[in-house]
Order: sequence, then structure tokens, then C-alpha cells
Amino acid sequence: MSINGLTGQITLMFLLMMIGFCINKLDFIHAVTADDLTRILLTIIGPTLIITAFEKPFSVSRAWLLLIGGIAMIVTYIIAILMTKYLFRNVHNINLKRIVKYSSVYSNVGFLGIPLASSLFGSTGVFFAVIAMAIFNIFNWSHGVALFRPDTSKNVGEIIRHILFNPNIIAIMFGLLLFLTGIKLPSIFDQALGYVGNANTPLSMIIVGNSLGNLNINRQMINIQIVKSLVLRNLIFPIISIWVLLGFGISGTAFSVLLLMSACPVASLGVLFTLQAKGNTDPAVTLMGLSTVFSLVTIPLVFEIAGIVIHL
Repeated sequence: MSINGLTGQITLMFLLMMIGFCINKLDFIHAVTADDLTRILLTIIGPTLIITAFEKPFSVSRAWLLLIGGIAMIVTYIIAILMTKYLFRNVHNINLKRIVKYSSVYSNVGFLGIPLASSLFGSTGVFFAVIAMAIFNIFNWSHGVALFRPDTSKNVGEIIRHILFNPNIIAIMFGLLLFLTGIKLPSIFDQALGYVGNANTPLSMIIVGNSLGNLNINRQMINIQIVKSLVLRNLIFPIISIWVLLGFGISGTAFSVLLLMSACPVASLGVLFTLQAKGNTDPAVTLMGLSTVFSLVTIPLVFEIAGIVIHL
């Protein structure tokens, strides 16, 4: 994949975000409406895109890439979790500590990763992107939640419920069933799913742009821990994932898509988890906003580095 093509597609995503940003500034959308659209995106539109992506002929090579890609992503998460535990061990502010650790590890695979994978690689891109989404959900609803609610680690049932009943995980399981059995949905259902899934990219970007419109970042919000987390999420961990993916022998479209998912900016769920923990959301909002804006540059940079590493 050419860097120019990648940069152009990311620029297009940011133009769609700007529409959402302008909608916010013109007061065309209210908080309740934004929440409703987000819910529709996460529970209906996103899962339909996943299901249609799995409607491919079964092949051993595809199944193997799904398996080995999942293992590679697990290794990447474990490395990131261990590194953040060490790098932020001396942060005394509990609220800041859990935000920077979470934001460093978890990328925005849903709102930015899936739309980018879809626009760059079509349904094949989404097919491989769901690997990252599945592993994200497993770690997010176990380790991620535990950062903000340590007592959650004692409630295994709650963790399993969050993972299994997540709409995206349900869609992945249903999609896998279609892929492994070769069952075809009636064409009329396929067409309906296609129409709904096509709304994923523009609606995702408009929602992200709308959230950026609520940002009010100033110098007082930026400190060394915020900067460290930003560098880890946008550059260091994606670069580490290059070596992990290559180490597992992953190449081609699967490599590009999984690297893209790793290079995405900070996950927006960190803001929600901070709210639920009754903490100050300013650091989480600042990190999410800055990481998203800088990803316009850092995602192509990560792929440029990947190209160099591959040709070493």
C-alpha cells in the first residue's frame, strides 16, 4: 500500500471529521442526539459491517491468518500493558495514572480503525480488522475496566458478560459461523446489511468530529505524562507491533490492516470509564483529542517505518 494513498485516505477521514466538528459548532446536534447516534453505530451499523465482511469463501489460509493474527495482537497487548505498568509506576495522581495507562494501551479500533480498514481495503480489510476488535474487547473489558474499577477483577461473571454480549463480538461470532460453514444469507438480507454498513464510515467520522468540537485544550492540561502516553500510543506501540506481526510471519493485507488498527489514536472509552469512576475527564479528553489530530501524521509515519523494517 502506498503512503500517498494512505495519507490521502486519512485526510479524507479528517475532512469527514471536520463536518462533524462544524455540526457541533453550529449547534446542529445536541448531546442526547450524539449519544443516540453513537449507540446506533455501535449496536447496529458496525456489527452489520462485520457480518458482511465475513461472507467470504472459506479457506485454510484465511482461517490461519485469523488465528495467528489474534495471537499476535494478544502478544502486542501484553507487551503494552507490562510497559505501561513500569513506565507510569511513579505517577502519584491516581486519576491521571489510570488514564495515561489506559490511553497508551487501547486504540480507537471501532470509530477510526474499522472505517479506515473498510475504506482502504474494502470488506477484506474489515475481515482482518475484526481480529483486532475481538482482542481489544477481551482486554478492554478485563484489564481496561480493572484500571478504573479494581474491584471488577473479582467479578469474573461481569467481565465475561461484557465480552460475550458486546454487539461487535456477537457479530463476529455470527460472521465466523457464516465463514466456517459457507452459509449464504438471502440476497435481500445481504443488500439490506450492505446499505446499513455503508453508513459506518461517514457516521463514525462525524461522531468523532462532533466530540472533537467539545474539546477545550489549554497548556495547563498538558504535562509530561500526557506527552509520554501520546508518544506511546501513536508511535512506540505501533512500531513494536510491526516487529510482532513480522515475527509471526504475517504479511500482505493482514499485516497492513492489523498494523493500521495498532496505529489508531486513543480509544474514546477512556473518557467514559473516567466518568464512571467519578474522576476528572480533562486528561482523558485531552489525550483523545491530541492523539486523534496527530494520527493524521503518525499513521503514515508508522507505515513508512514498517516499509523500512520490511526491506532491512
